Amino acid sequence: MTPYVADPVYLNGRFLPLAEAGISPLDRGFLYGDGVYELIPVYSRRPFRIDEHLKRLQATLDGIKMANPLSVEAWKAVVLKLIEAAPWDDQSIYLQVTRGADDKRDHAFPPASVPPTAFAFASPLVTTSAEVRAKGVSAITVPDLRWSRCDLKVVSLLANVLARQQAVEQGCAEALLIRDGLMKEGAASNIFIVKDGVLIAPPKTHLMLPGITYDVILELAATHGQPLVVREITEAELRSADEVWMTSSTKEILAITTLDGQPVGNGANAGLPGPLGNQMWQWYQDFKNTVMRKG
Repeated sequence: MTPYVADPVYLNGRFLPLAEAGISPLDRGFLYGDGVYELIPVYSRRPFRIDEHLKRLQATLDGIKMANPLSVEAWKAVVLKLIEAAPWDDQSIYLQVTRGADDKRDHAFPPASVPPTAFAFASPLVTTSAEVRAKGVSAITVPDLRWSRCDLKVVSLLANVLARQQAVEQGCAEALLIRDGLMKEGAASNIFIVKDGVLIAPPKTHLMLPGITYDVILELAATHGQPLVVREITEAELRSADEVWMTSSTKEILAITTLDGQPVGNGANAGLPGPLGNQMWQWYQDFKNTVMRKG
């Protein structure tokens, strides 16, 4: 066990200590990034929207023509056992499936007799501190150099890694990905903007990974009567927005207050978290405490 991964982990039908878990160096996830993953947030030891997460896992497996090694009920049993064994009440359950280890390196799929590799573990779910949230964070924009199936949650994340590292090297929290003049998402988050009191979200397309938190925010906007538009967001609109948010299960709703070195927004609120972001964060906390923690 480490401070970030609980014992036991799950690997190919067994629960065992992390130190004893190992895969073949010929595993296609290692050689090719040929695999998929999923992250399930857990609040008060209750997995949030596990059915939706497992549905997204299946959709990604279908998208890359890989068999699911476990049924929905079997995955649920794995997740619940990991939650029970971990020391934290709030957790993040990581699931990964690769196309397995053949006896050679070959780009083509291995024979059907080669079983996929299934791996899962629990980590603590750590959200943004109040101090960081009060100030917001800085971000940069970068060209979106990823492939054309960004809606699939695959482990081939090198383009995201490089974009995020570019942000880190500039002292920023996130890199916003621009493709053909349109803002798609962050390297590891979804992005929303606010203009003239209207919340604007990019649409779910094959060029964006739709997050579960993204769905929650759309639902909260509808529930509370917040004006919302789902459409493409141009780079110019991003730069002129009154508010910009990054969202994920760990970031929740976090204001981006500086973009490419320039303050977000205008007037007295320039460079500060905006009122709608603060309101959405509160709606999210209320939803978390009344729904997410209740199962």
